[in-house]
Amino acid sequence: MVKTVVVGMSGGVDSSVTAYLLKKQGYRVIGLFMKNWEEDGTCPASVDYDDVVHICTKLDIPYYTVNFIREYQELVFSEFLSDLKKGITPNPDILCNREIKFNVFWEKAKELGADYLATGHYCRTKDGKLFKGLDPNKDQSYFLGAVKKGALENVLFPIGEMEKSEVRAIAKELGLSVHNKKDSTGICFIGKRDFKSFTSTYLGYSPGNFENTQGEMIGKHDGAAFYTIGQRKGLGIGGPGDAWFVVDKDLKRNVVLIEQGKDHPALYKKELYAIDLSWITEAPPIPYSCTAKVRYRQEDQPCTIESIRDGKAHVVFNAPGRAITPGQAIVFYNQDECLGSGKIL
Repeated sequence: MVKTVVVGMSGGVDSSVTAYLLKKQGYRVIGLFMKNWEEDGTCPASVDYDDVVHICTKLDIPYYTVNFIREYQELVFSEFLSDLKKGITPNPDILCNREIKFNVFWEKAKELGADYLATGHYCRTKDGKLFKGLDPNKDQSYFLGAVKKGALENVLFPIGEMEKSEVRAIAKELGLSVHNKKDSTGICFIGKRDFKSFTSTYLGYSPGNFENTQGEMIGKHDGAAFYTIGQRKGLGIGGPGDAWFVVDKDLKRNVVLIEQGKDHPALYKKELYAIDLSWITEAPPIPYSCTAKVRYRQEDQPCTIESIRDGKAHVVFNAPGRAITPGQAIVFYNQDECLGSGKIL
C-alpha cells in the first residue's frame, strides 16, 4: 500500500527537493503551505506561495494552503512578546517548530490522510530519535531541540543525509526556478524591518541607562528589551578604545550593562540554569556529561547537567562560554544525537 507524505512547502529549494525525493521514492506526496502571519508588505508569503505553486505543478503533486495565523499569534508571537517584556531574548524559530510545524501542522497533515510529515530541515531521525544533519554547515537540529516527546516518530527529513550544494544541484537539474533562491534568514514576521522599530510598536519605549560593571553611566538606551547579551551593533556608543558589548541587564533598574572588548571577562560564564526542559525521547540520567549549544552557530561545548530540581536544570561547562543569553535555548547532544533542550534563565 502506497504511503502518503505531507510535505511542509516553504517555497524554498530545500522543501522543493524534499518533495521531489519522496515522490521518487514512491510515496504519494501532498504539498502543504502554511500562512502564519498577516501580509503587510514585509513578510514575503505571497512570493513564497507563488514558488510553491510552481514547484508542485512542476512535480505534479497536489498542494493546499493552511492558515495558522491565529495559532501562531497564540502559541508563538504571544510568548515572543512576553519574553521581550521580561527583558529576555526569545527564539521564535524554536517556538514555531515546537508549537506549529511539529504540532498543529502535523494534525492538519493527518486530516489530509498523511502517514508521515516531511520538511526540508537538515537533520535526521531514527526510531523517534533526532540526529544532526550530515552537512555540518547546515545542520538544523538546534531548532528542533524543543519539539515535544514523540513528535518526530512519523517525520521524514530526506535531505538530512545530503549537503546543500547537492540539494541545489538536484533542483537545477530538475529545472526548478528556486534552485538558486536565497535561504531565508532572520525572523519571518519582522522581515526586513528594523528589530527595534518593529518591537517598539508592541512594547513601547522604556528609556534607561547604559552602565559599565563598575556602575558608571556610559550612555542612554531606549529600553532593555531591545538589547541582547553579546550585542555590539546598535548601541549608539562611540569613543576611543574597543567596541562596546552588552554583557548583562539589571532589569529592576532598567539598566543595560556594557563593557569594551569582545572578550571581556563579563561576557563569559561557566554555568547556567535552564527551565522548560524538553526531551526528544527520554530524559538522561543525572548527573549527565554531554555537549551543548547555547546558540545556533556554535561548536558543541562539553558540559555536565549536574542536577534537575523542580524542572530547573543546573548546567556546568568544562570551559566558560561566551554570551550565554537568557531566553535562548540550550540544546543538548550526545555526539550526533540531539537529546533535547531547555530555556536559559
